[in-house]
Amino acid sequence: MTDETLTRYRQSIDRIDAALVFLLAERFQITQAVGRYKADTGLPPADPGREDRQIARLRELAQQADLDPEFSEKFLRFIIDEVIRHHAQMQDGSAG
Repeated sequence: MTDETLTRYRQSIDRIDAALVFLLAERFQITQAVGRYKADTGLPPADPGREDRQIARLRELAQQADLDPEFSEKFLRFIIDEVIRHHAQMQDGSAG
C-alpha cells in the first residue's frame, strides 16, 4: 500500500532536485563564459577575495533561510573549486 503523504513529499523533493540541476547548469554556463574571459584577458582562474565574499554572503543567506551555514559553505566551496578547476583548464588550453 502506498503512503500518499510520503509520495507527495517525494514528488516535491523530485521537483526541487530538478530545479537545482537546471540552476546549477545555468550557473556553470555563466562561469564558463567567465573562464573564457579570464583566459582571453590573462586573469588568474581564482579570485580568493571574491570567493571569501561569496562564502560570507551565502552563510548569511543560509542563516536567514534557517539552513546550516556550515553546509551552505561546504556546498558553495565544492562549486567554487569545480569552477576554478574548469578555469585553470581553460588557461592551460585543455578545455574548450
